[in-house]
Amino acid sequence: MTTPFTPSAPNLECLILDYNGVIGLQPTQSMWAQLAALAGWPADQTTDFETEFWARRAPYDAGEISTHTFWSGLLRGQLAAPEGSALLDALRSTDAEMWTHTDEAVVQVLQAAHATGLRMIILSNAPHPLADALDRAPWCSSLISKTIYSARLGANKPEPRAYEAALVAAGWPEPANTLFVDDRRENVAAAARLGLRTLHFNGDSQTLASRIPQLVSATGVRGS
Repeated sequence: MTTPFTPSAPNLECLILDYNGVIGLQPTQSMWAQLAALAGWPADQTTDFETEFWARRAPYDAGEISTHTFWSGLLRGQLAAPEGSALLDALRSTDAEMWTHTDEAVVQVLQAAHATGLRMIILSNAPHPLADALDRAPWCSSLISKTIYSARLGANKPEPRAYEAALVAAGWPEPANTLFVDDRRENVAAAARLGLRTLHFNGDSQTLASRIPQLVSATGVRGS
């Protein structure tokens, strides 16, 4: 569900953004293959590895299981990655790093929005290692007011308390004056049920810019 843009809509008080699929680019197949190989999967089973990865990801994102527990069920062959091992460190860092590549066109929109004084919050389903890596990123520390990650909160989107935590972090702006942006329809629908303006993001940075009235009035940008 995407709330339509209307020229008469008031300026936004806050922009709440998903990270992966909005600001962050999806990992390439070579990145998936590298991670799968590190976990002991044969080269022709990378797709199966991805399926297993996502099947186990929700409790890891929510902070319910440790990095060790997450990876212990994904290793193949005779591999083991106990706490403190070099392999577990490599799995943790490789997994986090492959999600940190950003869409520079979106970052440019955020830079323009930041210049208007708009508050921006990250609300992302992310495990602790990725959350820490994103918080260290220069774009995040310079543009984002607050970050809310599922592992720290103990709740994944689309649970209502994830959105409520983002609104608290933003200082409880009016939901109707808040735009939530995500690439997953179920997350967008949950935000809409709470009264937020929403955008189901499809990768078009100009559409994002067109939904920020401050930028529309400054540049004349229009979009769908």
